[in-house]
Amino acid sequence: QVFEGTSGIDAKQTTCEFTGDILRTPVSEDMLGRVFNGSAKPIDSGPAVMAEDFLDINGQPINPHGRIYPEEMIQTGISPIDVMNSIARGQKIPIFSAAGLPHNEIAAQICRQAGLVKKSKDVMDYHEDNFAIVFAAMGVNMETARFFKADFEENGSMENVCLFLNLANDPTIERIITPRLALTTAEFLAYQCEKHVLVILTDMSSYAEALREVSAAREEVPGRRGFPGYMYTDLATIYERAGRVEGRNGSITQIPILTMPNDDITHPIPDLTGFITEGQIYVDRQLHNRQVGP
Repeated sequence: QVFEGTSGIDAKQTTCEFTGDILRTPVSEDMLGRVFNGSAKPIDSGPAVMAEDFLDINGQPINPHGRIYPEEMIQTGISPIDVMNSIARGQKIPIFSAAGLPHNEIAAQICRQAGLVKKSKDVMDYHEDNFAIVFAAMGVNMETARFFKADFEENGSMENVCLFLNLANDPTIERIITPRLALTTAEFLAYQCEKHVLVILTDMSSYAEALREVSAAREEVPGRRGFPGYMYTDLATIYERAGRVEGRNGSITQIPILTMPNDDITHPIPDLTGFITEGQIYVDRQLHNRQVGP
């Protein structure tokens, strides 16, 4: 697969070499406050990140016996979520939205306001040293990318955010690895730097459509609506990387955001996501049209 542009490549003279190794990404605590593209290369005109380690982007499955029951809460600052559908550390709960609804604004608002809540109900904000946010945007246009970057910088939350931006005109295969790069970074921050990490992935519908495109190019047998039959397993390899692990002080909490085509909650993407995750937060179009917002 080509991760960069194909301009100038001679198909007859070009050769490839198999290294026999898996794809690894450099990780460091210095990645907080930085902006990367979908291949984890800095795009903020800053210096190169000095890697503390090189980790497999596919991660390692968490032993169910080694998981800790989530008890402490992450406060989003959005009352319908905090009161009616509280998010616990280590939980994975998606936001189901649709075209024309303010899911980008909700994601940015969560990043601005998110904080930790202890059992004693003491609230800590994102300026605490042990709280970080990893934000991965997949298949977004330039306007949306500028919105997220400007919002984080203007509100002072950028110093605790690691931002991955995969644009709509970037290679499709890059969209496949972007959430895995984000989660690998989150695992390093959580399990080696002992931080409580909130991972926001948007838009998972763009990811699933990229998965369908790659599957079609490989001439695999299609499933429902042309999506590959293994999409459930593939999504699970992403969502199941959230959690708390025994013997580690950090945690990974996931809030994936997806847009439902034609507001259809039975579409394969939200349907399979609902099977894997723990509940859903639904953005209602009728409430939005009545200007009722969080």
